[in-house]
Amino acid sequence: MKNIVPHLWFDQEAKEAVTFYMSLFEDSRMLRDIVIEDTPSGDAPLHYFTLAGQEFAAISGGPYFKFNPSVSFMVQCKEKEEVDRLWKAFAEGGEVLMELNSYPFSPYYGWIQDRFGLSWQLSLVEAEPISQKILPCLLFAKDVCGKAEEAGNFYASVFPESSVDFVSFYQEGEASSAKAKVNYLQFSLQKMLFTAMDHAMEGEEIFTEALSFIVNCKDQEEIDYFWDHLSFVKEAEQCGWIKDKYGLSWQIVPEDFDDIFVTGSKEEVKRVTEALLEMKKLDIAALEKARLGE
Repeated sequence: MKNIVPHLWFDQEAKEAVTFYMSLFEDSRMLRDIVIEDTPSGDAPLHYFTLAGQEFAAISGGPYFKFNPSVSFMVQCKEKEEVDRLWKAFAEGGEVLMELNSYPFSPYYGWIQDRFGLSWQLSLVEAEPISQKILPCLLFAKDVCGKAEEAGNFYASVFPESSVDFVSFYQEGEASSAKAKVNYLQFSLQKMLFTAMDHAMEGEEIFTEALSFIVNCKDQEEIDYFWDHLSFVKEAEQCGWIKDKYGLSWQIVPEDFDDIFVTGSKEEVKRVTEALLEMKKLDIAALEKARLGE
């Protein structure tokens, strides 16, 4: 299990979307399917899966959150044919955000939103070795435009074994937004690569709960640490979910979090789920007491 896992929130289409994504990438498989019962949205199917060997999670949680390009996934491809194949698949029922073409930063690149609303940046990488095929990309717009570099440094300071590896800035005249500074930032959080950029064109996209990042914690001490360092919006705290000072959503959970919903009798699972839904920061000991009926 990875320490950090991207989490995708769908209305009712999670299983359909996951099946579609797994069909596109090698080394992809379903890891686990569970159902969280009796949530405010009813029973919510939750899927853990891999794409190109990388772990993801997706839930059908109801019509509350929508994807937008504030968080996308950059796919690094070694062959032009792979870019074309993925582009064709994502384009069916999707929307082009940047045309597939040659750009100064890539010999062959395009940005597209698929039929589920999730955004993908497809890029041909000819020279450099690819250590991670799919990279989450954070787009800083509106009130946080101009803060991409600051955010990368902040995240790297919070997560152990993390670093900011590369930063490139807009040159004069390249960005219409006066606040935009960084056109490409790459950073590593516990061996997971991320990219980030400031929005060059006064965009309106902001981070939403539709795309969050699970932080799997080994014990209560780790939960407390990440909660204290990342949580910034008190009213957003619920069931282990938080928003940081840039508006990005995280889920701070124990590493065996999914076992909570399948371990024990139906009555035990019901008690634990009810206790969890009342929590803000997750309390492992209190959840175990709820399981035991104490």
